[in-house]
Amino acid sequence: MKLPRNWTSQYRLQGLLTALLLLAVACGGADPTPVQTSGTSAYEAEKPGPTVVVAEDSSVASGVVPELDRSIHSVPLDEILFDTFGTTSARFVPLSEISDALQTDLRDAITPVAQPAYGALDALPWLEDDDLVLGYESGDDAYAYPINILNFHEIVNDTIGGVPVLITYCPLCFSGVVFSRELYGQTLTFGNTSALYQSDLVMYDHQTGSYWFQFAGEAVVGTKTGSRLKPLASTTTLWGPWKGLNPNTFLITGSQGGQETQFAATRYSSGFGSGYQDRINNGQFAFPVDEDKLDDRLSAGEIVLIVATGETSKTGDAAMAFPMSVIGDSAVNADVGGEPIVVFTASEGRSVGAFSRTVDGEILTFDHKDDDIFTVLPTERPTATGTLREGPLTGRWRVLVCNG
Repeated sequence: MKLPRNWTSQYRLQGLLTALLLLAVACGGADPTPVQTSGTSAYEAEKPGPTVVVAEDSSVASGVVPELDRSIHSVPLDEILFDTFGTTSARFVPLSEISDALQTDLRDAITPVAQPAYGALDALPWLEDDDLVLGYESGDDAYAYPINILNFHEIVNDTIGGVPVLITYCPLCFSGVVFSRELYGQTLTFGNTSALYQSDLVMYDHQTGSYWFQFAGEAVVGTKTGSRLKPLASTTTLWGPWKGLNPNTFLITGSQGGQETQFAATRYSSGFGSGYQDRINNGQFAFPVDEDKLDDRLSAGEIVLIVATGETSKTGDAAMAFPMSVIGDSAVNADVGGEPIVVFTASEGRSVGAFSRTVDGEILTFDHKDDDIFTVLPTERPTATGTLREGPLTGRWRVLVCNG
């Protein structure tokens, strides 16, 4: 039985925050310090937009996805659980037991966006200034992906500025991450398995059929097991500030091929359900989570910003979690794996970003003023997106740090 397109369960629609944010399920008391862990008319129609994602040699064109090699895996197969969306008597079925037919039927039941279409700032009538978006910048171009849309589709494949990108979001753990789809010279295209691992989205790639743990960007089953995608810098913020800073931003509006305006429909105006965070704090996870992975330094439902460094780190891979309820609206200066960084939070933690504090060889120190203004002590003033607007470094500071 093939599931209808855009079918989704109520549990997969209750997202809250994204981009560099996720629930602290695995970070787990409320220590006041960071937790160390291992458009408008301005829219230019002639402006070159993103290119079509499907390559001529991609398996997407024929709809053929290689069979998953279950003999290669880095996590137990019985911990990868398929959401059956009520199509069977069991709410979920583990990968170790699922039939090939059901596994195929569940593939892309939550439909990814394979060829996104973009429009002007006013293209989505329901989009309000206080709605959350996942923002991504490529050179001088900016792109916005409202969380209300990602709640329904979870995965967007695109090629932006010559870079194959993957926009991902899991409503169950509020994690939104942008990755490069290039891996060892190969461009991968991603879909949705309808499965979860540790209550987080499990993706598959069309080229090898391997299964990928969304938040880590890591292949956990199949021939790509152990491979990791490169995360790209992204920002979670409110639509109002984002469009104010990026008046020419590309706003996702639908899919190419006759559905360019599908996301303007009122069904996308609905936000996330209430009470979900409280349920997580009470241990009522939508799908099973390994108790050995829980950490009581934070409540399980705490929203955290994750900053990870690795390739340029002086001390190797490192990650740090910044709890939003503890930090509030603030500028936090920190060092992650030898990389001086600053975390900006505004709008009660709903708008966040992590940036390098090193500019022209100098390590800057930041402070929070008021009205979401952050000061480079003692004079320069950047906005929460990391572009200096006043002082001798005006316009020269950009996002350098991305999530893990």
